[in-house]
Amino acid sequence: MAAPLTTQSSIHLLRLALSCRNITAQVISPSTDSIIAMASSAEQEFIADYKAKLDRFPRSQFLWSSKVAARIGEKMAIRLKEVGVLSVQIDAQEELSRPIHYRKMVRPFFESVKSGGITVAGAEYLVFLG
Repeated sequence: MAAPLTTQSSIHLLRLALSCRNITAQVISPSTDSIIAMASSAEQEFIADYKAKLDRFPRSQFLWSSKVAARIGEKMAIRLKEVGVLSVQIDAQEELSRPIHYRKMVRPFFESVKSGGITVAGAEYLVFLG
């Protein structure tokens, strides 16, 4: 188990769950360990695009793209502002341990969250290639 990220109770943890089908972002409250904001490629907005990719031949390996990741980042920034969270922390080691193709695809997610006015502590340690 990893060491605590900080002793301050005001830092919220941003976690990504990635698969070839979905990208899900969750922000977890440090005091209650509950999810306070969430955005996912499984939301209604993305269903038509998802179904189109399922029916395409040859089927693509990923059913979400960096464009979808960017839109999810925008949604996450809006939802975080709604609940009054302006700063989140990521586990840089977890993000760096992902395969490079996933890291390339989530770069727009982090950029969208930042451009939405949310500070992402730990993102400065990420190295994105391409």
